[in-house]
Amino acid sequence: MARNGVVPNRRCKSESEIDLCLSQSPSEAHVLAVDDSVIDRKVIEKLLRTSSCKVTAVDSGMRALEFLGLDEHQRSSVVDGLKVDLIITDYCMPGMTGYELL
Repeated sequence: MARNGVVPNRRCKSESEIDLCLSQSPSEAHVLAVDDSVIDRKVIEKLLRTSSCKVTAVDSGMRALEFLGLDEHQRSSVVDGLKVDLIITDYCMPGMTGYELL
């Protein structure tokens, strides 16, 4: 359930858990930004880092899947202990759209 335009991660089940997830400070948030445009990625990174978020930016849906350890060819070692709170993705990208990624 979206609240204030934010869809909490899947770990949040009840209303109270949703409130808790949304109340986390930005410094705790790890955002995965996916965009094929270098300029857009840099703008997103700058805005999020200004808000004290940890940002990982990649240039394609496949790279995002690799980072998350969800690609079909290899299991990423980065996944161990990895926590991504939010994925921001471009909708129209070559190879895999943002919709297909999610």
